[in-house]
This record gives sequence, C-alpha cells and structure tokens, in this order.
Amino acid sequence: MTLPLPDRSPHSPELRISAESLDRARTRLAKKWAYLVSSTTYIPMPQPEIEHRLGELVGVLFTAMRTEPFSSEGATEVGARLVELNFTGRTSLRRTVEILGKSLLAMTELFPADRLPERVVGLLGALTSGYVEAVRLSIFTQQENLNRALIKAAQDAQRDRKASEARFDEVFTSSNSGIAITDLDGAFVRTNAALGEILDLTPAEFDGLALFDVVAPEDVPFVRNGLRELADGKSERLRQRRTMLGKDGETVQAHLAISLLRDGDGNPNHYVVIVGDDTELTLLQGQLSHQSLHDVLTGLPNRQFFTTRLERVLRHADQTFGVTMYHLDLDAFSVIANGLGAPAAEALLKSTAERLRSIFAGESAMVARLGGDEFGVLVQNEAGTPDVVRTIEQINEVLAEPLYVDGNGVASSACIGVVHRPQPDIEAAELLRLADMTLRRAKRNGSRQWGVYDPVQSELDRARFGLAATMPGAWESGEVGMYSRPLARLADGGTVAVEALLRWEHPELGQLPHAQCVELAEQIGLVMPLGTWLLRSACESMAERQLPLGVGLTPYQAADADLVGEVLQVLEDTGLDPARLQLGMPVRAVLSDCGEAADNLAVLADSGIGIVLDGFGTSATDLALVEDLPVRGVRLASSLVRLQAERSGRSALDRSLTELVAHVRSAGVAVIVDGIETPAQLDWWRSAGADFGLGRMFPVLS
Repeated sequence: MTLPLPDRSPHSPELRISAESLDRARTRLAKKWAYLVSSTTYIPMPQPEIEHRLGELVGVLFTAMRTEPFSSEGATEVGARLVELNFTGRTSLRRTVEILGKSLLAMTELFPADRLPERVVGLLGALTSGYVEAVRLSIFTQQENLNRALIKAAQDAQRDRKASEARFDEVFTSSNSGIAITDLDGAFVRTNAALGEILDLTPAEFDGLALFDVVAPEDVPFVRNGLRELADGKSERLRQRRTMLGKDGETVQAHLAISLLRDGDGNPNHYVVIVGDDTELTLLQGQLSHQSLHDVLTGLPNRQFFTTRLERVLRHADQTFGVTMYHLDLDAFSVIANGLGAPAAEALLKSTAERLRSIFAGESAMVARLGGDEFGVLVQNEAGTPDVVRTIEQINEVLAEPLYVDGNGVASSACIGVVHRPQPDIEAAELLRLADMTLRRAKRNGSRQWGVYDPVQSELDRARFGLAATMPGAWESGEVGMYSRPLARLADGGTVAVEALLRWEHPELGQLPHAQCVELAEQIGLVMPLGTWLLRSACESMAERQLPLGVGLTPYQAADADLVGEVLQVLEDTGLDPARLQLGMPVRAVLSDCGEAADNLAVLADSGIGIVLDGFGTSATDLALVEDLPVRGVRLASSLVRLQAERSGRSALDRSLTELVAHVRSAGVAVIVDGIETPAQLDWWRSAGADFGLGRMFPVLS
C-alpha cells in the first residue's frame, strides 16, 4: 500500500500567518541577534533587556518588510539605535547583517516572497547606512565638543590675551585635532603639530601657504564661500566635510570647523580652523559596507550583493549576446562536512570559490556564494564567451580535481541550473527563481547533472509547485479528504479489506488521486501530518465496521522514530483492534541503511498489526525479506504489473512472475496486485496464484 502519515489538525493555527506567528518569529530572531552581538562588545544591561531592546528593533524591520509601498527608512533608524545602545564592537555590524540577512530571507512564510531579496538588501543597506552615520555623528559630536572648547579658548585669548594665552597655547599644541590660525585671506599664521601630522607637512612648509592651497581644487569654492559668509556675519561657524591635500598630493578626508575671531573692538581679524581626520572613518565605512555585502568565509559577493548587481546588469546587458546565469549546488558537501568535519567543509567551499573565480577570470562575470553550498555565476556574454556546454565541462573538470585537507583528498561535483540569455526585461528575483527551479530539476536526476531553463518545463514545474503551495489551505478547507477502495479476493471477487486513500477535490482540476496528493505533500513538507491525519480518520471511520483496514506509509513515515507511538496512540484513541489494521511498508525504506523502518516494522508486528511490504520486486534482497520479517503480505511493484499488462503472453516474463508469486506464497505470505484494470489482467493474476487485487475491476466504496 502506498501513502503518507504524521500530523497536525487541518485547522491548526500554525498554517496561518498571524500576529502571533510574527511575534514568535520576532522573539526568536531577537534572541539569536542578542546572543551573537553581545559577544562582540560590552553592553551595560542584562541579557533580557538586550533581547527586549533588539526585539523592538526587529519589530520595526518586520513592519518595514510588510508595508506597502516598501520603504527602508525605518531600518536607518534601527542602525542609529544600535549605536545608541553601544552595539559598536569591531564585529557587531557584521554579525548583525549576517543574522538579519539569513533570517529575513528565510521568512518567506511571513513576508511576501515577491522581491523579498530586494527588500532585505534595502533594509540591510539602510541599516548599515544609519549605523555608520550614527558612528560618524558620535565622533563628530565628540569633536564638536572639543572644537567648542578650543574656540572658546581662542576667543578668551583674544579678549584677555595675558590671562588666557598660556591656556590657549596648551590646548593648541597638545590637541589631537589639527588647528590653524589664518588671516582673513586664508593665509596660515600659525599651525599646530597635529595639523602637520595630518597633512604630512613641516611647520616651515606651511610658510607661504593658504588654507585654499591644502584643500582639493573642487572643494575650494565651497570653503571660500563659507569664509565669506562668516565674515559677513551670515553664520557663526562653518562645518564641512572636505578633501584636503597633503604632501605629494596625498588626499585626506577631513572634517573642517571654522570660526571667525575678532579683535578687542569686535572687528574680524582671523579665522581659527580645526581639522579632524576622517580618513579612518571613511575606510571603516567602506569596510563595513564590504562586509555587509560579501561572504566572510570565501570573500565572494553574497546573495544580497548578487541580486543588486543582477538588476543592474540586466538593465544594461548587451542586447546581442545577453547574459547567462549558472546556479551550482555541491553534491557531496554534506557528506564531507559530516564525515571530515567543519574545517574540511570550509576548505572545500573556499577552494570551490577560488576555482570558479579562475574559470571565469577571462570573462565579464561575477561569482557569488548564494548560501550554504550554493554558488551563482552571472556572465555578461561577449562574442568570444564559451558556450554553455563547454563552460559546464570546464566546471566539472576543475571541481573534480581533489583538494587535500589533512592528508585526505576531497572533491565534490555539482549540479547546475542554467538560464541562458533570458529576456532583458526579466526581474532579478524571477531570474533567480528560474535558475533555482532549473537546478532542482537537474538534481532530481542525480549527481553531476545540469540543465538549461526550458520555458515549457518551467511552466509545468511552476504549476506543480503552485499546486503544492496551496495544498495546506485545501486540506484545511476540506478539499483534501479520505476515500476508500476495496481489497478483493481474486478467487471470487469478494471484498476482504478496505484501503484508505487521499483524494483532492480540486475546484479547477477535478479529482487528484492519492499518489499525486502524496507527491505534492512531500514537496511542501506536509506528508507527515497529512499521513497521521489519514491514519486517524481511517481508524475512526472503520471502528464500527468489521472489515480490516489498510493504510499505506511513505518512506519518510516508515522510518519516523515516532511512528510506533503515534500508531498505537491512534488505535487506543479510536478503539480499533490492532489485528484489523494493516500498514504498508515501502520495501526501499525497510532496506535503507538507517534501519529505523525495519525496527518499526518489527515492533508494530509484535503489537499485532499486520504488515504488507509495498513495491515488492524480483531482487534477491526483496525475496529474502519475506523469510526474514514478520509480514502478512507483499504488494507487487507497480512496474511489474504494468510490464505484465504490456507484454502479456511472453513466456519468459510470465514464467518469472509466476515463480515470484509461488516463492512468496511458499513462505506463507499473501500476494497483492494493485492496478488490475481489465478482465484479462484479473484472469492472468488469478491463474498465476496471486491472492488479492486492487484496481478498476473492483468498485470504489466511498
């Protein structure tokens, strides 16, 4: 028998987006954020308070994510608030960007998936901008306070030179900020040592120079106009960020604060210029921006940066050659990580990044790490760009070369999805989706597979994925339900048991059969709760009837560690006799290396529940199972039943199937044939010795 198990009620609140879901997500993210950032700097508050404060900031980001039209302004305030709360350690912003980027991109059930990466990039960019600006303003405020003290000292010196000259000289000479006194034409009258260090000029080299000689030519008009406004009394203080020129034309990013000095009669006679070196802050801003848009391990652009670049390239791509996107997923990454540990896995990721860089070094291309063991490559095609087939061959050839880690040579092939020359007006998010869908289709064929985007197949995949995505709602609304069909005795056609199956009464597509329901449920992670619901519903409906009940399990259910407890609980709750329940165990699950399914089978059989092996074939291992396991029956693989119907009359095939049936029955195990559609099939399997059958020859009960 072939079906699913485990559950949640179809009316479970977990299947609906609610304020409660958002609040839980906010709390989880705040805890993770607080844990990661607290280790980067000292924060003078207890951990619960930190989580509370960060929870408020997460709430602001959630609101921005869900607001239409989208605006990232709130994230700018979040960045500034982080600085206010003292989250200003060396790695605080990087940790913040990492946890928010990964977490927000994973919350597709809470936020609209459409343009989600673009919104996340916008929020992180605004947050980083707000953070850096707040850091700059904090430094500026400190400098401004010092500037005020310096200016006041200078003004006091002018009013009472004898009393304040010594104090002014002390501040002037010991200050870390560059200070200069100029005449009204900007010529230097006096400079301190700090200004000389900032501009790499000696005191003698200032002789004959004016302020305008050490300001970048493009900034001179702004400074000159500012001095004029000071002299005219239109402003009290000039504050500007300008580029200054040191020795040999070396540039310095500086913050200028200029005030006017007056003589005893109140007439303007000098300017005091205070210079703060912002070069390190500018470099820090660049480093923080780089960290927020690049993967720390490999140094490659991350998904946010890749998405933003993708949008720009699509708008300006050459119309003749277009672009090509490659989406790679390493095949053996989890094996290497679990077998050799995290250092080997990280070494593999770094090596893969370097090898991909080398492959595309001669092209106008960007290589990015999209997350986990997935990489993306965007190529702007030119006349000499290698074709897709040659490029795939080169990728496979380079990745196959072993990387030696602690004496172990490791390598991982990759599955690759390719979107070649998409429409120029395609959205970046849509291109990423098409590449991912093509990759997933390639992976279904095994390792080291690749595929090129096919519009027709893509539409079919989109329809299937869309159908799977709506299945939870259909289950909740009652469209997905249970129906029964009879298990008949082939000798006389009498019903000996009832099998419970799923059926989706789709309003547009009509009835979707059990096998399709199971496939869709597996794609969306619904197969376990839906399978448990089917088992419970079937047991409740059969509690008052005398026929045995059959329910098939999927491989996931068969190997579930909670299967035995759930089945026994259902039997206890519904009052169904264990002897009347027959569970279908897939042969491939029983034969798997994990052993969970075989253990579950043995325990359930000891509890009096009948076990039927589903998908039974002709291999020696299959035949050995009927002798080694306590099973009541086997259901032949559907491929064998179809093959017999297509090739009926061929003596070799008929003889082998007859021998298979005889071997199973000689072990005291019943043979069940599913898919008997015609009288001819019924007659053949009856004569071959099969015991029971399912199919169109036997009417559906409900």
